[in-house]
Amino acid sequence: MADEMNKSTPVEEEIEIITLTDENGEDMDFEFLDQIDYEGKRYAVLLPPIEDVEGEEENEDEEVLILQVEEGRNDEAESYVFVDDDDILSAVFDIFKEKFKDEFDFAEE
Repeated sequence: MADEMNKSTPVEEEIEIITLTDENGEDMDFEFLDQIDYEGKRYAVLLPPIEDVEGEEENEDEEVLILQVEEGRNDEAESYVFVDDDDILSAVFDIFKEKFKDEFDFAEE
């Protein structure tokens, strides 16, 4: 789910970056914002990279990506899966918004 928010990260906060590999073998970095537990499953709230476009404000409206976290088997790493259910995406994003209401300025839908 892509939901808009204005992000204001204090300078002293360390940003956690995770690298995901798509089905074509291409790596893409994401800022890990939070992990939300919802109905017995885990969801990662990620911020896609913003292209460094000249003249753009750093705190432009940004969209988060919510992926379900699936445990790896044996020695496999966990994997991140797209969520197709809009109700789940909305519920997870609502939890995220409530948890971080004092840290982010969320745009109204």
